[in-house]
Amino acid sequence: MTAPRLDIDLEKVRHNCRTLVDRLAPKGIDVTGVTKAFLGASEMAQAMLDGGATSLGDSRIENLQAMRGFSVEAPMRLIRSPMLSQVDAVVELVEISFNTESSVISALSLSAAQHGIVHGVVIMVELGDLREGVMPDDLSDLVALVMSLPNVRLAGLGTNLACQTGVIPDVAKMDELSRLSDSVEVEFGIDIEMITGGNSANLSWALSGVDTGRINNLRLGESILLGRDPLHRQAIDGLHTDAITLVAEVIEAKDKPAMPWGDVAEAAFSGQPERTGDGTIHQAILAVGRQDIDPDGLTSPTGIDVLGASSDHLVVRTMPDAISVGQEVSFELNYSALVRAMTSPFVERTYTEHPVLAVAP
Repeated sequence: MTAPRLDIDLEKVRHNCRTLVDRLAPKGIDVTGVTKAFLGASEMAQAMLDGGATSLGDSRIENLQAMRGFSVEAPMRLIRSPMLSQVDAVVELVEISFNTESSVISALSLSAAQHGIVHGVVIMVELGDLREGVMPDDLSDLVALVMSLPNVRLAGLGTNLACQTGVIPDVAKMDELSRLSDSVEVEFGIDIEMITGGNSANLSWALSGVDTGRINNLRLGESILLGRDPLHRQAIDGLHTDAITLVAEVIEAKDKPAMPWGDVAEAAFSGQPERTGDGTIHQAILAVGRQDIDPDGLTSPTGIDVLGASSDHLVVRTMPDAISVGQEVSFELNYSALVRAMTSPFVERTYTEHPVLAVAP
């Protein structure tokens, strides 16, 4: 097989999605499968849908176009604020987009009218993470604008936390979103169909046994693909953390000094590699680098430690004779490493369908 590559077990992805869907359903929360980490690959999108996701969400028009081109049949949502330059594509491709700007919503209204359709607008509310969102005090004005414009409708309210500054989507934040939704309904005499509380970071809150209030949708990507809680990168009980693995090939394996010698300045990617030890170590190089992955986001097999990486080389320390030239080594990835690997044109993808065994507690 070609390396480097991502080995993707679609049945494990499906299992992870189904497990989360089943746990959230009793709370009245459905799941939007987030496809942006895998560039809208139809195989992965279908695995999420087969796992019970009721819709798909992506932040890039190109990924949504790819899924439509591969005839993925599902409601699709643009979960990043639309660019003004792309409003025509937005109304043609997706039923709903997430918005914060009055000028964009007005442009969506005009474009939707020209296409003879009604476009759904979810207004995102800023609750502290300082990424996208209208300030709560300004929410009524933006709702009023949507209500006044032709060919757009208020499809819901939402928020996003934990992505920019790490603010936790806790009980207080989610209760605030519920209160804001109640207030908008009373003020405008409407029923809001979707209140989307956030992303995979919301699972600790949603599954903790608390009253989840008005929240009826979460947008899940990392938890489905990697089986981990983004807040602390911990494995989620019952989910597979190895649904996607990175495989790289060894191109050098030699005994070398533990520490560099000579005058030392900044390395190619700034700073200096952190190396420790005395004497000689067994060092290996794999044919993958920072252009393809985030080396800090790799979890190595037992007995292999990542020492550093340049653009095309991943340097590891291993036990003598543990790996040899031509051998392949598999790594688990975090979200940062996954996104970079999926984006790299030098990393292939292979899809498998293995029967899923119960995940060890």
